[in-house]
Amino acid sequence: MPTDPPPATPARPTTPPATRAGLWPLLAAGFVTAVGAHAIAATLGRYASDRHASLIQLGVLLALYDGAEVVLKPAFGALADRIGPRPVLLGGLLAFAMASAGFVAGGNPDALAATRLAQGAAAAAFSPAASTLVARLSPASQQGRWFGSYGAWKGLGYTLGPLLGGALVTLGGFALLFTILAGLALAVAGWAAAAVPASPPLPKARETLLGLARRLRQPSFVQPTVALAAATAALSVGVGFLPVRAAAGLGPLATGAAVSLLAASAALIQPRAGRAYDSGRLPGPLGTGAGLALAAAGFALTALLPVPAALALAAVAIGAGTGIVTPLSFAALAAAAPSGRLGQTMGAAEVGRELGDAGGPLLVGAIAAPAGLAVGLLGLAAGLLGTAAWTTTRRPTSPA
Repeated sequence: MPTDPPPATPARPTTPPATRAGLWPLLAAGFVTAVGAHAIAATLGRYASDRHASLIQLGVLLALYDGAEVVLKPAFGALADRIGPRPVLLGGLLAFAMASAGFVAGGNPDALAATRLAQGAAAAAFSPAASTLVARLSPASQQGRWFGSYGAWKGLGYTLGPLLGGALVTLGGFALLFTILAGLALAVAGWAAAAVPASPPLPKARETLLGLARRLRQPSFVQPTVALAAATAALSVGVGFLPVRAAAGLGPLATGAAVSLLAASAALIQPRAGRAYDSGRLPGPLGTGAGLALAAAGFALTALLPVPAALALAAVAIGAGTGIVTPLSFAALAAAAPSGRLGQTMGAAEVGRELGDAGGPLLVGAIAAPAGLAVGLLGLAAGLLGTAAWTTTRRPTSPA
């Protein structure tokens, strides 16, 4: 008696080649903004020493790039909705290249503050434009994967930035560093101009300021944005405070390896978490909560058990936890945002990340000053657990 053939295995969704070609330059743009921020920030201590700058001046130089991003990202996100994200992406990359080249051409080291401000403003344009284009160009069934890849390339920029900056400044001073950054941004702009397809503005209903405020208060926006802020805070604290926690027992090579392990874990897990989200194996709210809880466990481990093995496990847990949260949160934002307000949504969400980047270390430092670093790390772990519990609640979806 003939038997029925076994059911065919569903084909794994693939991204059309033309779409892939347009998405890869967007990943490179994410790398540019990350490496541009950290390559220079990691070498500003030498600049301050050479120029006999005060700690306040150093703090201002460190804050200018991120400050410009916080202020301008929502505006450039809204501009991307109005004229289309592609010209905002290209204009931002070209402006970044011009700002970097201008520092070299001017030959005035005192112009670094103005250059950092201009670079931050340019990054505020092309960063939300890039994430908007990732959402618009990637198939709906693969947005988790592509946002995971986008986050992984940004993570690679954060990891390589300090190494690249230190090496280039050692070899040729700040002029060489800014020359390389200008060339990198210009190359990515050319690549994007050739490969990223036109993405005209999408129709959208007229929205008042009151309507915008109501939309940005909806759980479908607030929960992923808060999760992104919490994950970025965890990553920033891990990079900044794990070496401090381990410094008493380990040398600088070992503590640096721990930070690299954290960054590598975050970069490697993001595409995998995105694919699991796309396939339905990792639901958004549950995965986001699990990622934040995993990062919290990493901080609790290193706070309670400051030994080398625990430090390594904590670095992996923090990196993996934050790497799970990032693509899931961005995919949730893209799915819930009204189609004509995607740039504005991504720009506002990016501000949440910047605030988490600054707020996490401030929170831990404020607790650690009177109570010790272990208590500060436990305080952050408690905050991450509370955020994890909140993000697992149901998110109503905004109408498109």
